[in-house]
Amino acid sequence: VQLQASGGGLVQAGGSLRLSCAASGITVGQYNIDWFRQAQGKEREFVAQIRWTRATSYADSVKGRFTISRDNAKNTVYLQMDSLKSEDTAVYYCAADRLISGATVDVEAIYYWGEGTLVTVSS
Repeated sequence: VQLQASGGGLVQAGGSLRLSCAASGITVGQYNIDWFRQAQGKEREFVAQIRWTRATSYADSVKGRFTISRDNAKNTVYLQMDSLKSEDTAVYYCAADRLISGATVDVEAIYYWGEGTLVTVSS
């Protein structure tokens, strides 16, 4: 199984980026796909989830600014990040889980991790 994250880069505060998570070895429509992020010196934290049902959930810190979506034909999940802030600077990881609806999404529940992509927001 591979989850390949891409799309990171350097952007000014207030700008936008779209991250992609291309999956192989699993079908994204059969898993919940998550985005986590880890800032330097901090623990990895949940950002967003799109369930196999297409239901979505977000961390409070990104609600209203980030949008997670899925393209089954491309077996890819996206994270559209708008109105970026300096505190969004982190390495972003995509991941797959099979939690039931309503369960807390944390690192211990993840089945598969992808490699990260660095997002740097300059103020």
